Amino acid sequence: MSFQSLNLVDELNQALSHLEFAEPTEIQKLSIPIVMQGSDLLATAQTGTGKTAAFMLPILNKLISAEHTDCAVRALVLAPTRELAQQVAKDARRLAKFSEIKVACIYGGANIGPQEKILKEGADIVVATPGRLLDHMIKGTLSLNAVEQLVFDEADRMLDMGFIGEIKRIMRKMPEKRQTLLFSATMDDVVLSQVNTWLNNPQRVGVEQQNSTADKVEQVFYAVDEERKRELIAHLIGKNNWQQVLVFTRTKKSADDYAKELNKDGLATLAIHGDKSQGARDRALEQFKSGKTRVLVATDVAARGIDIKALSYVINAELPYVAEDYIHRIGRTGRAGNTGQSISLVSIDEQWLLEEIEVLLDARLTPQWLVGYEPDLTREPKDNRKNTPKSRKQRDKKRILGQRTTRRNK
Repeated sequence: MSFQSLNLVDELNQALSHLEFAEPTEIQKLSIPIVMQGSDLLATAQTGTGKTAAFMLPILNKLISAEHTDCAVRALVLAPTRELAQQVAKDARRLAKFSEIKVACIYGGANIGPQEKILKEGADIVVATPGRLLDHMIKGTLSLNAVEQLVFDEADRMLDMGFIGEIKRIMRKMPEKRQTLLFSATMDDVVLSQVNTWLNNPQRVGVEQQNSTADKVEQVFYAVDEERKRELIAHLIGKNNWQQVLVFTRTKKSADDYAKELNKDGLATLAIHGDKSQGARDRALEQFKSGKTRVLVATDVAARGIDIKALSYVINAELPYVAEDYIHRIGRTGRAGNTGQSISLVSIDEQWLLEEIEVLLDARLTPQWLVGYEPDLTREPKDNRKNTPKSRKQRDKKRILGQRTTRRNK
């Protein structure tokens, strides 16, 4: 299948040619015809597989064909974070380059005045985070009365971040007659519980990729003591001469601490997280993309929407508390057909987190030792979970030592 066979308008074919997009990805092949038919859609797609174009191309195709002149907002895309909203809006503008379609991006952490001006001038598509969208609705600077197409991008993350209240308020202002599309890298029971409320008899695609990781990402796990993780990260980057590395931590404090120490190791490093201003986050990301910054340390929320085509290395300095976040993290590499590598550093206290990832992926993930960074075998694992049996702790210790144990029943 080619893009030409999708019967897109000339303006989009011209943009695709300009961007050198030859053939649609699998999720685009599955999604675009369904969206163009007008059906609601529930789609599961790995990050880096082109899901933004999977919903944006048919939306743009409809808007360009309709030739509306009243400047009313016809399509709304909800995204969980500022970075993802910015990335979606950027991709939309690239695809709309040869048309008159206007795309507005509104998100918190930035001055609301310029956003009000953009909305006043008119926008066909609005890409927004839920909180800032509500701000504009309350102020009367944005109306959803004419919205014909609604997209939930990474709906699982929006619910994880506690946006359900904002979304319910937004939905009450949406026209009942609309097309709704839900895209996500993972699909869990919480998201599925909202499907009947948000979507009308949706078609479903991409289910076979549910909770999977990018095919072209090599996953490596190292057992290492917590206090030696930063040293090991610096060693891996220096020894292998990696020039662009994204490092994940669980907390804002950890992100700042790792950035501070890696700079001391001679590696140009910046951190991005929710406490950083939007301007600081934008500058850090731009420096990372341009190569001025070699290492970017990020929390899960701040990293959503980071789309660097040639990023080859992701390091999990700390395993995430939510197993699905592991998929999103390593999905930052191996994008758009490129290969990538993820390196996860696992301390003896993180074995239960590794096990949760194993259950999600239905795979055995055995950490290896790196010479010179072997873990201390005399340590007992600390388990923060309540009422954890002693036998579980003992089994966790065996696993960090590389001994095989019986997999628990799922």
